[in-house]
Amino acid sequence: MAAPRQAPLWLLALVTLSGTLAMHIFIPALPAAAAELRASDGTMRATISLYILGLAFGQLVYGPVADRFGRRVTLLAGLLLYTVSGLAAAFSATATGLILARLAQALGGCAGLVLGRAIVRDTAGPEQAARRLALMNLMVLLGPGLAPILGGVLATALGWRAIFGVLCALGLALALLTWRILPETGARGANTDLASLGRNYRRLIGSRAFLGLALGGGCATTSMYAFTASAPFIFGGQLHRPPEEVGVYLAILIAGAWVGSAMTGRLIARLPMQRLMVGANLLSLAAAALLLGGVLLGQLSVPLAVGSMFVFTMGAGAASPLALTQAVGINPAVAGSAAGLFGFAQMAVGALCTSLAGLGSDPALTAALVLVGASLLAQISFRVAARS
Repeated sequence: MAAPRQAPLWLLALVTLSGTLAMHIFIPALPAAAAELRASDGTMRATISLYILGLAFGQLVYGPVADRFGRRVTLLAGLLLYTVSGLAAAFSATATGLILARLAQALGGCAGLVLGRAIVRDTAGPEQAARRLALMNLMVLLGPGLAPILGGVLATALGWRAIFGVLCALGLALALLTWRILPETGARGANTDLASLGRNYRRLIGSRAFLGLALGGGCATTSMYAFTASAPFIFGGQLHRPPEEVGVYLAILIAGAWVGSAMTGRLIARLPMQRLMVGANLLSLAAAALLLGGVLLGQLSVPLAVGSMFVFTMGAGAASPLALTQAVGINPAVAGSAAGLFGFAQMAVGALCTSLAGLGSDPALTAALVLVGASLLAQISFRVAARS
């Protein structure tokens, strides 16, 4: 039997990156877009929260669709949707039109997020796949760190609509490259048993241990989106910093998540996984409480906001792989469904936290309250999972 054709790793990394890139690159431009479209800050945050929600639902859909129709054609369809949606967003005349275009862009971008990793698993053995996935994950972490800087520069130099022009061009380029050089790696025509998939999801939802890890994992990690979506209004509106600086501050927060992930790799051999996960989240809780205290005392500053959130994201980066590893290990027979449902829960929590951060007239206070509340809920959820 012939070995599967290898897919270029650089292309898989780019299509995987494209989905999260579109979320982070637009954040520094939120105030400028709000002013031009005459929309409230809360309305513009919906362009982020609904994007995250689109990524959440896409993780439940693309796997079964790709099993039925093939990886390559499904990825092409997603990239074309991503491209057309970027064009629609660039020419949006209303906030509602922009929000709908962003939702469609997320549904398209999620194809790369899901299928890039699936193609790696199709074309490599366990050890090689682990190495390739590690490299892809590193690039995916570095990409969102650089994206806000690029978004801030584009918004300042060319206007916020230029951001979507760049994303449209990226989607078109990736679609052409996929069509030209990416082989089909999956078993096209597989009979996707939706009834079996539904039973797997019901079995996982009925597990208190899985629910605790999934809910806790989301609250401990993607709750950070409450701050990232509010960052332009905190740094720009409250602390009067220019858009290009906002991108730098957000890049520092992404670096915190990278540091936390690296710390986990070193500490996992020395500490029990559950203890390390709870401890990482306690670190995030302490950082969120510090930010909240500073806001309540009227001491909000750039060093306080960036420093406390760096520590928060460091805890989030450490807790994320630990929660996922335990969640998919609860029932190895349905590990694939568990991974998809865990990803959905993470993104759904991120979307909810982003929406909640849009309430109230003080962005820093609301974001800090959301982070503290989410971290406390993560602690409760992790302990429920441990007892179950």
